[in-house]
Amino acid sequence: MRISAIWAAVLVALASAGMVQADVKMSGSFVADAACPATQAIKSGKNPGNVSTTAGQSYDLLAGNKDAPTHYLIRVPGADPERRWVKISCGHVSGGSASTQPAAPADQGKPAASGKPEYVFALSWQPAFCETKSSKPECQAQTAGGFDASHFTLHGLWPQPNGNFYCQVPASDKANDNPAHWADLPPVDLDANTRAELDQVMPGTASKLERHEWIKHGTCYGKSQQEYFAEALNLMRAVNASPVRELFTKNVGKQLTSDQIRKAFDSAFGAGAGARVRVSCLVDPSSGRRLIGELTLGLTGPIGPNSSLGSLMLASAPTTKAGCPKGSVDAAGFQ
Repeated sequence: MRISAIWAAVLVALASAGMVQADVKMSGSFVADAACPATQAIKSGKNPGNVSTTAGQSYDLLAGNKDAPTHYLIRVPGADPERRWVKISCGHVSGGSASTQPAAPADQGKPAASGKPEYVFALSWQPAFCETKSSKPECQAQTAGGFDASHFTLHGLWPQPNGNFYCQVPASDKANDNPAHWADLPPVDLDANTRAELDQVMPGTASKLERHEWIKHGTCYGKSQQEYFAEALNLMRAVNASPVRELFTKNVGKQLTSDQIRKAFDSAFGAGAGARVRVSCLVDPSSGRRLIGELTLGLTGPIGPNSSLGSLMLASAPTTKAGCPKGSVDAAGFQ
């Protein structure tokens, strides 16, 4: 047998054992929604020590098994080995601008029966994100009187289904799409007013988050950079002018449940809107507090400059899971 054939056979054997993965590097945190097997290999299901995740526990997120992952590679402290694979349905990703999008709720990625376009709209509570990413420039700049201390911030607007990424994006830009190289991605071309508003509503622009969001998601939106961000900002205004923001600002330092958050969406955007909302929490590594980090909203229908957020939400299919049952609303500054 020739050397090349031998190596090919070895690679096939390793892949069959789950030891070769087309891994996509990720960062942030994976928060388990349930107790799930945490395996050493995906295909074989090998699980030394019969390790499982713990519901509500946050784990370091290392990678996905492909661009549209079915499994996440996480670090499970105390396990041998610590690097383990879990199904994405086991929990959700937190981390705001840490890397890529959180896994969309299963129902939010399905094609609509009407054939209309679908989206996941992701809102961050920036103080919570900054507890886990204190070295980022946007977190170093955070103040108690800043916009992001009392308003939701924009993480992204993601065309669905999940996996609809990088539309006609050059390989070089795709290769640079990780937080360490976002500054190497092409700048986003916006008018002065949109740029100023985006810098306020998306603090992650200090880390070039907008370049990542455009390259990965905006290129699949079907419109210009200006339209993509302007229309996302229009939806953000609706959330920040609603009772949902008021609920959060009145409860800084206190806990909220997913039921309370969903009821606030019902009040703001129509009965049933809350059923299109999923809550994601993260765990503050310094204190162990469970913090509300992100809300993801399911939207269905064409989005334009005057679109109604409530109408887009109510046209979407309800999600079967509310996500994190409860968490604290973090205050600005490192606690």
